[in-house]
Amino acid sequence: MASAIEDDAGADQVLAVERDHLASSREFLRLMREDVLSLPALAGDRVSQQYLKADLHRRAESLRDLPDAPLFFGRLDYAPGAAAPAAGPGGREEPAEAWQLSADGFHVGRRHVHDPDGHPVVIDWRAPVSRPFYRASQGDPMGLARRRRFGFSGGQLTAFEDEIFAAAGPQQAQPAGSGLASRPGPLSRLVIEEIERPRSGSMRDIVATIQPDQDDIVRASAVESVCVQGAPGTGKTAVGLHRVAYLLYAHRERMSRGGMLVLGPNRAFLAYIRNVLPALGEFDAEQTSVTELISAVPIRGVDSGQAARLKGDARMAEVLRRALWERVGERAEPILLTRGSRRWRVPAERLEELVEELRERGVRYGTGREMLSHRIAHVILSQLEAAGETCDDRTHEAVRRASPVRSAVNAIWPKADPVRVVFSLLSDPGLLSRAADGLLSPAEQAALTWPRPPRGPGSVRWSSADAVLIDEVKDLLERTPSLAHIVVDEAQDLSAMACRAIGRRCTTGSVTVLGDIAQGTTPWAAPSWDQLLGHLGKPEATLEILTTGYRVPRQILDFASRLLAQIAPELAPATSVRQDPGALVVTAVQRAAMDAALSAACADALARPGSIAVITADGDTSEVAAVLAGAGLPHAILDGEADDSQLVVVPVSLVKGLEFDQVIVIEPARIAAAETRGLQRLYVALTRAVSRLTVLHAEPLPESLRASPSLAASAASR
Repeated sequence: MASAIEDDAGADQVLAVERDHLASSREFLRLMREDVLSLPALAGDRVSQQYLKADLHRRAESLRDLPDAPLFFGRLDYAPGAAAPAAGPGGREEPAEAWQLSADGFHVGRRHVHDPDGHPVVIDWRAPVSRPFYRASQGDPMGLARRRRFGFSGGQLTAFEDEIFAAAGPQQAQPAGSGLASRPGPLSRLVIEEIERPRSGSMRDIVATIQPDQDDIVRASAVESVCVQGAPGTGKTAVGLHRVAYLLYAHRERMSRGGMLVLGPNRAFLAYIRNVLPALGEFDAEQTSVTELISAVPIRGVDSGQAARLKGDARMAEVLRRALWERVGERAEPILLTRGSRRWRVPAERLEELVEELRERGVRYGTGREMLSHRIAHVILSQLEAAGETCDDRTHEAVRRASPVRSAVNAIWPKADPVRVVFSLLSDPGLLSRAADGLLSPAEQAALTWPRPPRGPGSVRWSSADAVLIDEVKDLLERTPSLAHIVVDEAQDLSAMACRAIGRRCTTGSVTVLGDIAQGTTPWAAPSWDQLLGHLGKPEATLEILTTGYRVPRQILDFASRLLAQIAPELAPATSVRQDPGALVVTAVQRAAMDAALSAACADALARPGSIAVITADGDTSEVAAVLAGAGLPHAILDGEADDSQLVVVPVSLVKGLEFDQVIVIEPARIAAAETRGLQRLYVALTRAVSRLTVLHAEPLPESLRASPSLAASAASR
């Protein structure tokens, strides 16, 4: 790392100039927001006025200054004669903008800021001219003469670091995935300090520390579906959220019109990530869970493991289709329609032909029902015209709505309600047997059937797996609208039927799938990305693999990766750019001394800054909380909602996707033995710490973790 500043006096002078630029930039941002707030909401009607007011409010919110966050975090100085990049490597789509290179360089920040004359003083990190901040290297300077990074404490500029490119000049950006520019190199001091900065509460953005391999995914084309296999600490969740922000910048009209959606596994995870997009000035992407997205019924029940696996099985799609279409029957009697003094007849055989034709076309159930009434009306109108009667659209509509036609349609093709279809299937063994013939075994059918049929749909304690089945039937009735883009996090835990529910919501759009096969903890977790992407309807998605960890220290990753040989032998262990000999502490204690050891570990953690999690087996949270309360240690229990307490007790089933500065894992063997995929749960728990992991155990550790090199190193460090 070369620096352009040779003495302290010169550095102080640079800092003074940059601080003045920061102060003026904040003032210009304030003026931009005031300009938006001063705009009148003039519209032709009341509804349009309300929409305009809401749009102005969103624009003003996106320009709100965050005093504790740096307005810019870098600066780019291009070499004389260099051209700013207009497109990403590999021809990936980027917004077409013309930039005039500034003699004062470009300050790169979270959003665009301009002075009253319209001259940019801070450039949005997503703009093409900003891309060398993330990708330039000594091998490919991308036209830069210097890249400057800034250090901040709160919102105050405290330091800077320069990288000089000796061979700077206009060069062609290298394709994604090839060459030096795509490989994560040694991290600068300020980048490492930003990564290691203690956190509390919800997730922060990583806009100042995005690495080249992450940047490739963030800026992928809007029409390209991407699947990211990311080991713990590789930043896959942050990459997905920054991809949302990038797409809203580069393709705002398309994304806003089509809609964007971020799907997480539960409310705790959604609360953890909720501030990332607003911090980047984006408010147009909805964030929800799969269950909340599709639920047409209140979720109050829990399935047995076998029933949940079967309801999530892809075979259920065909079972549901058969159960629905079984309702379509044959017409034994003709239709007789009286108009004036004459009667018109549609034979039963002709009605059967119409129904069979619609079946063969593969139309949706609701669409087919609507089309049948039109086909019957067309047959009758043909007879009317042959008899010399003049017909038009009003005649067609009158015949279609006539009582004999409506009665025939209701008898042949009855209306269907998704909730009642699923209710009938799961409560009627005869219907299930017919629909599942050749698909599910008698034992599987028995596992799906409710032992005591409820009185009606309203008395059922529906499960989340039931909600997915209901959503499948809804799509069989009427096509589900498609969004422009969906980001799915922790996707490895989705069932095949849940994947279908998500896939039909992006049939004409693209998707970003984020996950880690090694962290699949549900009984129906995907064995491979190829299989999951097939159920999602995106088999052509590009698979990107992130194996470089930036968040989790090497000692912790190496320790947790000892489990991979059992839970995901096909995956290579992740590597970390960070190393801290004191990051891992594994302590064996006597059972009677566990409470004292836990209290001491928590007290020691509270003496350091940052968030702390005590991760336990699901059934032990209350007991652990009681121990902390008895020791007088302030804490909270994470029960599905985010909590701002520094110390939280987290059941292992809710910890996926979350990060904490310090983590204390209690009794790994109990976590591993609690369920079929307990080792996967343990792997997740062991990789939640970004600074320090403490493992306390009275029971022997799982065999994979015993006497590991990481454990020996930890013991030696103590």
